[in-house]
Amino acid sequence: ARTIIGAVGDVSKIDTKLIDALPGVEQIIRILKPYKIVSRESHEQNTIIDISGVPLGGSTVQVIGGPCSVETQEQMDLSAKAVADAGCKLMRGGAFKPRTSPYSFQGVGVEGLSMFRNAASKYNLPIVTELMDVRMLDAFLENDVDVIQIGTRNMQNFDLIKKAAQLGRPILLKRGMSATVEEFLLAAEYCLNEGNDQVVLCERGIRTFEQSTRNILDLNSLALIKETSHLPIIADPSHAAGRYDLVTPLAIGALATGADGIIVEVHNKPDEALSDGKQSLTPESFADMMKQLKDMHILNGKA
Repeated sequence: ARTIIGAVGDVSKIDTKLIDALPGVEQIIRILKPYKIVSRESHEQNTIIDISGVPLGGSTVQVIGGPCSVETQEQMDLSAKAVADAGCKLMRGGAFKPRTSPYSFQGVGVEGLSMFRNAASKYNLPIVTELMDVRMLDAFLENDVDVIQIGTRNMQNFDLIKKAAQLGRPILLKRGMSATVEEFLLAAEYCLNEGNDQVVLCERGIRTFEQSTRNILDLNSLALIKETSHLPIIADPSHAAGRYDLVTPLAIGALATGADGIIVEVHNKPDEALSDGKQSLTPESFADMMKQLKDMHILNGKA
């Protein structure tokens, strides 16, 4: 057992030699980065997240598949079957949807959590869904949500992050659409500062001047974060591309860069999807992508 004590603030006047001489002190490390706990300087080994028995991080790559939004029970049942049949071990789906336009589909709410849980349980799939309001925490617990997603628009909603982290469940933290790497990792620091180190980072693309795709998948930052932080990081090629035909190439690129997994949108009828249909894969194209990614895992030396 090892106790790590972190000193924050102005530590320039601290004489490390005096501290080093104290009984029980093994090592003193100056962490120069503003994010202390998520840094590799404080934790050299990769953190592996346990998602209801499914490991994410380290030598294991995971794919999280499912529709952007929960729509109907039939749709979720078909999606769960497609995800499981393709060999995917985790499922995504949004019961609450933050949309740019107030006239767009906002999700079906608490009822959607129940639909999602019912569909995923048939195939023993842990579920990932987005939390937007602290008032919904009880509903998330009642429906046994395995991973609480903090979306791009709430990456700096620190009160929401702290309340979610206090539950002790895994957190999927998406990078803000215009956030720097430092801001992203400091948002994760809020989780770990609450005592919850079960955090999965997600590079989902950032906003730039380019308009030909929805966002730009920032592989530079993904590679940098792998060196800078011990937390696992996955990529979201669906939101980065905004179009289904680019999802698989971007997923392969992310894994080649060192991502610990990807999160992908899958819909049984993308043309009829109530949100993000243009970037959703069909069950058939998702299964084909999974086959290609399994080959990539072997090349990367991952199981």
